[in-house]
Amino acid sequence: MKSFKSSFPVLMMLLVALVCSPLSHAAGLLKPTNTDLAPLEIREHHVHVVIEDGYAITTIDQVFANLSAVDLEAIYSFPVPEKAAVGEFTYWIDGQPVTGEVLEKQQAREVYESEKQAGRETALAEQDSYRTFDIAVYPVKAMQDVRTRLTYIQPVHIDSSIGRYVYPLEEGGVDEQKLAFWSYQEAVTERFSFELEFRSSWPVNEFRLPQHPQANIQMLSDQEWLVSMNNEAGSAEEGTAAVTVASAVHRLDQDIVVYWRQVQGLPGAVEMVAHREQSDGRGTFMLTVTPGDDLAPITQGRDWVFVLDHSGSMEGKYRSLVEGVNRGLSSLNPEDRFRIVLFNRQAWEITTGFEHATAENVQHHIGKLDRQHPNSGTNLYAGLQLGMDSLDADRASALILVTDGVANLGYTEKRDFLDLLENQDVRLFSFVMGNSANRPLLESMAGVSNGFAMNVSNSDDIAGKLLEATSRLTHEAMHDVEVRIEGIKVGDLTPERIGSLYRGQQLIVFGHYWTAGEAQVSINGRVAGESRTYSTRFAFPETATLHPEVERLWAFAKIEDLQNRLDYFGEGADIEQAITDLAVENGLVTNYTSMIILREERFDELGINRLNRARVEQEQLARQERAVQAVRNNRVDQNQPMYSGSRASHGNGSGAFGPWMLLLLLPLLAHRLAASRS
Repeated sequence: MKSFKSSFPVLMMLLVALVCSPLSHAAGLLKPTNTDLAPLEIREHHVHVVIEDGYAITTIDQVFANLSAVDLEAIYSFPVPEKAAVGEFTYWIDGQPVTGEVLEKQQAREVYESEKQAGRETALAEQDSYRTFDIAVYPVKAMQDVRTRLTYIQPVHIDSSIGRYVYPLEEGGVDEQKLAFWSYQEAVTERFSFELEFRSSWPVNEFRLPQHPQANIQMLSDQEWLVSMNNEAGSAEEGTAAVTVASAVHRLDQDIVVYWRQVQGLPGAVEMVAHREQSDGRGTFMLTVTPGDDLAPITQGRDWVFVLDHSGSMEGKYRSLVEGVNRGLSSLNPEDRFRIVLFNRQAWEITTGFEHATAENVQHHIGKLDRQHPNSGTNLYAGLQLGMDSLDADRASALILVTDGVANLGYTEKRDFLDLLENQDVRLFSFVMGNSANRPLLESMAGVSNGFAMNVSNSDDIAGKLLEATSRLTHEAMHDVEVRIEGIKVGDLTPERIGSLYRGQQLIVFGHYWTAGEAQVSINGRVAGESRTYSTRFAFPETATLHPEVERLWAFAKIEDLQNRLDYFGEGADIEQAITDLAVENGLVTNYTSMIILREERFDELGINRLNRARVEQEQLARQERAVQAVRNNRVDQNQPMYSGSRASHGNGSGAFGPWMLLLLLPLLAHRLAASRS
């Protein structure tokens, strides 16, 4: 076992890499590069997050200011959050908030341009594929400002008893066309605040923001926590993060990553939240299954292939990546074997076939890896193809892919990658670095191979994430997982294909139900080739009105299933129309739909129904009701537990230097490093 003293140099290398990394392109206001127009300002940026009942609601209020003598258009861009459903976009017109409605994307753009041409107030929220959400507002009148509010919701996963929330701000810098046309104004000039309210059915004993040690963290109880940061021009109150850089009170160039750790020894459990307004109507539910830790350790040797992005966009993250690979390899057994493949415009291997994971071999090849210098484009297909060469059919194999970019050289179509993986018996485990990586492609690839994909912010710890993955893969997994609900009428379950569950992973399933009452809920799969079933019984409610957001979460998950089907089989007008219809019905911004705001009378004149306004009002009332209630226990399998054992967790207090301890120490080490430089 390594002591803290022996690990300290490794941690310092990692910390230097994180602290010294160049800034990514950030969220912010866009301004055409070749223009003499004065830039707009982000005068205020306020973020309010509520995490409870298995999902997070993020609300961003912003004030844009126009200091020039002419009316201007404001275009604000920020990264697409993971599995986030944008359901509310509000723009203040004549001092009154107006909530947007969702239309087909081209129609919404045409309405926006028409209103803009006529000089009427209008705003538009649209999605640029998997990369960004772009918000356009017109006009920002000369020497005046405007206010907007945007709200999105997303499920919150617990992994090995550790929860994680990311407020993404680093745009990523991989969209070269966008970067060539636009410049970014990411400075908030007057007031920035971030507030997170956390309420949990399960007790939590640690809460951390590794890259924001200045955050004020309050423990209200072991189930309720409050996090806040507040910057204001001209103030530096004790306990706040007031820092002035040039004319900025805050820069939107670093993700805010929040971690929390549940207490150890909590039981495996099934939780449910539902929405059903009428006892004779259709209901929507979200099941969250946290398995007990009963997957046995794997003792035989395995083969590991590390396929690492070496393109130019990895320059600022490469040293962190090398240290992460070092720690991952060092955790393997000598009976395990490994290969290391790099790719940019082409792919090459720095090992000579499979090497045994001895300390000598690991350090030799880490040294070779450390001497490489990232550059050039991203031929992802070539890297994967070389990584899958020479696999041994008699040994369990895992391929670990780390990339932050997009496939822009060689084969680039999603179908090509899926075909490549379907023909190989290998599990793909992807680490998706940064906010502009092609998450839909990488997650689909992992799903086809029965692996998994982890999203990693640049403000995360890649070494801890790689350790988390390798520790998960030391145990058996449950494959061909299927959820069955019997005894009541259910349908529209999503995800349609679950694939595999690994140690520490949660399973979140959405669906509809038409009859209330007690149901038999089972999870079936195969472990080490043998069938295994877990089951319980509990009641689906006659009516439930506290969680109307579940309908949007179901719709977003269903749209993901449809998009995967579309990507897999190619173009399909019927599937595209199904996605559009679901998004319009449930008020979601997608690749096919956008949210438009007009003057109230213009909605009527253009025949646009105010469906989303009614949905937003319903959700806001439910949030107000939840806020005054005590913390809810959403567990539904108390009477007949689905699992007999405790859930998986990272060790605490055993002396092991695990991923969670690394996250706890990063703020302290950052402070010591800063002090040593001063």
